[in-house]
Amino acid sequence: MSLKLSAATMVANARARIEEIEIPDAIAMVGDPNVQIVDLRDPRERERTGFIPGSFHCPRGMLEFWVDPDSPYFKDVFAQDKKFVFHCASGWRSAISVATLQDMGFDAAHIKEGFGAWEKAGGPVEHVKPKG
Repeated sequence: MSLKLSAATMVANARARIEEIEIPDAIAMVGDPNVQIVDLRDPRERERTGFIPGSFHCPRGMLEFWVDPDSPYFKDVFAQDKKFVFHCASGWRSAISVATLQDMGFDAAHIKEGFGAWEKAGGPVEHVKPKG
């Protein structure tokens, strides 16, 4: 099967037109009251590897619906007057997501190399506390 557009090409096209934040700059944003970091990863990824302190979890499949104020699924967090910085594990999902949000008229950026690079750079990570 031959696709008209590969996932890698979609990511490259997105990255060419969105704001990408390097890991050290993203780490410096933790705790900034004017920044909301948004984690697009699957819930199991967050549970397994941890998450950026203060990040808001928005599963990738719900993003457009949670951001749109006219959607019945809208989340108030996206109405805040903040800089929204999205991330995933490697920067692919978040690049395409931020390009989509840009098309919707929502201003956002993404962490260029994702959570994996964040961890390698020593960025702060919290873990889900065990239940019980």
